[in-house]
This record gives sequence, C-alpha cells and structure tokens, in this order.
Amino acid sequence: MDNYGKQMREWKKKWEINKIDDGLVREVVTLVQTQVQDEVSQLQTEDDDSTASTNLSRIRINEIIQSSVPKKKGRLVGLGRRTRSVPPSSAPPPFVDPEVLTAQLKDKDDRISLLETQMAAQQAGYEAQKRLNQQMMEMMQRMYPNEVFPNVQDP
Repeated sequence: MDNYGKQMREWKKKWEINKIDDGLVREVVTLVQTQVQDEVSQLQTEDDDSTASTNLSRIRINEIIQSSVPKKKGRLVGLGRRTRSVPPSSAPPPFVDPEVLTAQLKDKDDRISLLETQMAAQQAGYEAQKRLNQQMMEMMQRMYPNEVFPNVQDP
C-alpha cells in the first residue's frame, strides 16, 4: 500500500459504522488519530499568528503510522509490507521525456563509437606486436639455424 493514510481513512470509515472487528486495528486507528491531532494542535500553538494550513502532509502522516503500527516479521500489522523504493518488475515504467531518452541514446552512441575506436587502436597494436614477434623469430632462426625454437601462438 503506497499511502498508509488512505488505509487509515478507510479503516476510520469502517470503524465509524462499526465494521471493524479487529481490536488491534481499532487501537492503531485511535492511536494514530490522537498522534495526528496532537501534532496538528502543536502546530497551531506554535503558529498562532500564521494563517497557513495546519494539515499534516501525507508523508508525515505515513511516518506517524509507520512508527505507531506494531511490526511482525517485517510487516506492519494490518497494513502488509512496507513499500520498496524500487517498484516491482510488473509495475509500468515511469514516464520519461522523449528528449531525455534521445539525449541518453546519443550519449550511449558516442560512448560506443569511442569504445570501437579504442578497440581498433588496440587491435592495430596487437597486429604490430605480432609482426614484430614474427620478425624476431625469423631473425633468431637466421642467427641460430641449428636451434629449434618453439612455435608460440599469439594470444
């Protein structure tokens, strides 16, 4: 559940019409409601002159709920598991601006072309080293015609 406050409001509606049978859920709802009311009244007393809204943000309400609800086996009792920061693989991918995707694609293309250039330079270096090794072997065979040199394969 992404929004614990939403779950709490649903519980409150059910509780008000006496549909919640679970005593633990009823206690949690009461505890969270009193904590939210206490925090709102504290904000009102701190900002007597302010006309700003005294409603708590959803994030703060979720923090209150997470700190108040008992946890069992890593789950918030009655609320299920906490949400992960990484969405599950079945979640739809978030919207990304096409210009951002185009820029990322261009960056990757640039990196690929740079890597291809580096690989070509390395390959040319390997070929030059291979020719040098062959010349050295030919020279050693001319200098020492009676010696048998091992035939070493290039990597």
